[in-house]
Amino acid sequence: MTAPTAAEVARAIDHTLLKPEATHADVAALVAEAVELGTYSVCVSPSMLPVAVPAGSDLKVAAVCGFPSGKHTSTVKATEAAESVARGADEIDMVIDIGAAREGRFDAVQADIAAVRAAAPAPTVLKVIIESAALSDEEIVGACRAAEAAGADFVKTSTGFHPAGGASEHAVRLMAQTVPTLQVKASGGVRTLEQAQAMMAAGATRLGVSGSRALLGGAAPGGSGY
Repeated sequence: MTAPTAAEVARAIDHTLLKPEATHADVAALVAEAVELGTYSVCVSPSMLPVAVPAGSDLKVAAVCGFPSGKHTSTVKATEAAESVARGADEIDMVIDIGAAREGRFDAVQADIAAVRAAAPAPTVLKVIIESAALSDEEIVGACRAAEAAGADFVKTSTGFHPAGGASEHAVRLMAQTVPTLQVKASGGVRTLEQAQAMMAAGATRLGVSGSRALLGGAAPGGSGY
């Protein structure tokens, strides 16, 4: 299979800014860069909403929920998701209770996701962050099945903030094979065009990237980030 071109990779990118020190000026610059690069969306913190998208642009806006720990109650996550949608978010990227998955309490994981799904129904796109680097393969499978049962649209590897690490080709492949009815978003540590292409070859249809310009331009990205 031919590797996706840089332009095709760009259309799979959620151009992301989730640093706690981010300002509204930073978000405006993010949007301008996303339009220039041709990314699918921007992904921001809920407090940065609403985001002004240029007239005529098809750029989508995603907001995170329960970020980054996932240790918020389901009621709090549902309220956060509903408010983000009301403030213009097209997509919600929620974090599960990772500890519940590690304990094998997948009914609780499913209920948590279902609460957010109910608060942000279709056509809002719901992506479920499972923090795959912190889970065993068995736990990844269980979390993905819980997301599917709760009505999610995507399963997503990582927040990009967990010390265990970010996306891996193995996790993406396992996620795609476990829930073929859902899409997979690879995020966390995707910093080069080659890494992005590898994630897409493994089954990712969306990518979370903060250093999109460097990735698409083939330059070495600087600093740390999503």
